[in-house]
Amino acid sequence: MSKFKTTALRCLLALSISLATLVARGVSAVETAAPSSVAIHFTFDRPFDASMAPFFLAAKDGRFSTERLNVTFSSATGSPEALARVAKGDSELALVDINELIRFRNKDDAAPIKAVFVLFNRAPYAIVARKSRGINALPDLDGKTVGVADGDLSMRLWPALAQQNGIATSHVKFHKMSAAVREPILSAGQVDAVAGFSYLSAVNLRDRGVPGADLVVLRYADYGCEAYGFAVVANAAFAAAKPDAVKGFISALIAGIAATVKEPARAADEAASRIDGGDRDLELERLRTVLADNVLTDEVKRNGLGGIEPLRLERSIDQVAQDFKFRKRPTASDIFDDRFLPPVAGRLIN
Repeated sequence: MSKFKTTALRCLLALSISLATLVARGVSAVETAAPSSVAIHFTFDRPFDASMAPFFLAAKDGRFSTERLNVTFSSATGSPEALARVAKGDSELALVDINELIRFRNKDDAAPIKAVFVLFNRAPYAIVARKSRGINALPDLDGKTVGVADGDLSMRLWPALAQQNGIATSHVKFHKMSAAVREPILSAGQVDAVAGFSYLSAVNLRDRGVPGADLVVLRYADYGCEAYGFAVVANAAFAAAKPDAVKGFISALIAGIAATVKEPARAADEAASRIDGGDRDLELERLRTVLADNVLTDEVKRNGLGGIEPLRLERSIDQVAQDFKFRKRPTASDIFDDRFLPPVAGRLIN
């Protein structure tokens, strides 16, 4: 009987130890399990092009998944539509023209959308002209005809630019057209210049066979326009509920930009693969133009990617106001929120 009791006690003790081990393992598994991914629907405000390569490369390289984000991309027909999606919560984040965000926030019932990361430190607005038509500088547009596509964003800041450079707006004729024929009409010589984005129109014209030596790109930024360009905006409720997801997205995007700068050819390949009939060489030229003119500016090299200089943003809001009547003028803090940016050391790029 004594041996039986001893054996039974040993069995109970072993069983207790096993159960304790299983429970401990179960608790450990729960505590260390990776949290589920946060879904983010991201909207671009226009069809895909090489300027979006940092986002695509971040996705391809697994940067978003490393931040436990499940990111899907789609495109809208313009910044107003992209902003509407974010306002409704159909998209958590979007890439839009920050100057359209400034105008959007003027509405009485506007959702409190803010930019959280500026991709284009300088707006890409430009007038692309032909030297053979007697245009070498902005004042040479006096008496000329400029082709403008419907809804062209660059025209919103033309009044401020013209005033700043002493150009009489009545002396410049604007010929409206669809975006599809903008470059063909200039290449055919039916207008003297076209308004648009420097990395689109200028590159497209060279691709159409217009000699590069005959083209002059009159960038607004070179003539006193202080506008920032495309920026990532966030749905306010999402940003408040999941700030770490917004921070993670920005960290992944910064890594994507760094990879794009280091390997532009690979980035252009990735962008071209997402474009119907995408031309890798054309997109590579476009990407290099964007990086040099709009992304890697002196301000970015000094202050890091993604941020803004508040006084400059205030001045740019004043420039927007020259062609837009505000009910209540927004301030820089109404437009940009820097709480989701990593420290400057984590945003500097060579």
